[in-house]
Order: sequence, then C-alpha cells, then structure tokens
Amino acid sequence: MTVTIAERVMQELIRARAPLDDDELARRLGVQPRQTINQACRRLEQDHRLRRYIGVGGKMVNEIRTDPVDTIVAQEVPPAPPAGDSAAQRRAEGIMLALLGERLGQSLRPRRFLLPDGARVEVDGADEGLTILVEAWAHQGPPKSAQKHKVLADAMRLLFVASTLPARPRMVLCLSDEEAARHFTTSRSWAASALRTFDVHVEVVELPPEMRSEIVAAQRRQYR
Repeated sequence: MTVTIAERVMQELIRARAPLDDDELARRLGVQPRQTINQACRRLEQDHRLRRYIGVGGKMVNEIRTDPVDTIVAQEVPPAPPAGDSAAQRRAEGIMLALLGERLGQSLRPRRFLLPDGARVEVDGADEGLTILVEAWAHQGPPKSAQKHKVLADAMRLLFVASTLPARPRMVLCLSDEEAARHFTTSRSWAASALRTFDVHVEVVELPPEMRSEIVAAQRRQYR
C-alpha cells in the first residue's frame, strides 16, 4: 500500500512531538520540491487535521490538531479543553527547545534511545551529535511537591542516558519561568545542590506572553 505525502507528514509530526516548518518536513522526509510539502500541509489544514501558524523563528509551522474539531466548527467559540489537557504544555515545550537551541547554537529535536535490554528511553531534545541532552518543563509559578519530583525524575533520565553515551554530553533542564526554576537553582534545597553536584544545568528561556497565558490557563484547569 502506497503511503501518501500527507500521511508521511502526519507520521513525522507525531514522531517529532513538536511543530515543524515545511522546510524541515521536506528535509526529514526527503521530499522535493518543497512545494509538495506545502501543498500537502495546506490540504491537511483544510481538513482540520493540522494547525498552521507563525513559529518562533518567523516561519510557518505545522502542528497536529488536538482539539475537538467538530465541536469547534459547529460553535463560534470552542469549549475549553478538559482539565488535565497538556496540548498547551506540549506546544510550549517545542518553542522552548527552539529558543534554547538558538541560545546554544544547536538544533534540538526529541530523541529516542534503544537500550541493550530492549527498553526505550526518550529525551525532549538532543543535538545531532548528542553533545547536549535536554528535558523541558513549561510550568509557570512555584512548583508543588509532586512537580519537584517530576523535574528531578527528568534529571535522572538525563543522567541515565548520558551514562550510556561514549562522551559525556551537556545535560540541561530547560524551564520557562524564574519562579519555577528557583527551587532548582538559587534556593537552599538539596535538589539545587544535587543538580550542581551532578553537573545538570538549569536554563530558563522566556516564552511569548500569549503562550505563558495559555500555560497558566491550562494549569488552572488541571488543578480545579
């Protein structure tokens, strides 16, 4: 069975877990001319399967729609996503990786590692040469107790993956809010001390105001 360009685009966006522009999709899929990708993405947008918008780098990016399309088409104002929805967080983390990549001069993409025992482990971002490993967390405001454990689990993932590589990479926890980062950087917590001891860096990138507002709204829904 022949797989269409549109189907390959959808599969690649699922695999990437982040918005991708037409040029990047064409490169990843090995499709030329680029206009072929552009046409496929426009059709997918018309079919309400993709959302296209201007990304951080100024390019039009493509993102899989996760909202209830039929309801939105039928109503002028779409209903709020259910409590616990993480679409906003996922979008934000994709932007955070792009911003951090610009800061570090690297292109950061989600990466999956297959371990010798058959287990798989994923990190939110890594460069092509595996010199940088990143876990991103888009939370706004001071973290709650369980969230602190979540970030430390992300740090453990970085340390574990780093231990399997021939050369030790730079390990980065990427956050988007100074208040969220304080517990892991400047506070007198064992967590901040442990991260420094194991050379796990905390980088804070600033999200656009509208994206921060989306994250805050999503957090309110989650904790209603």
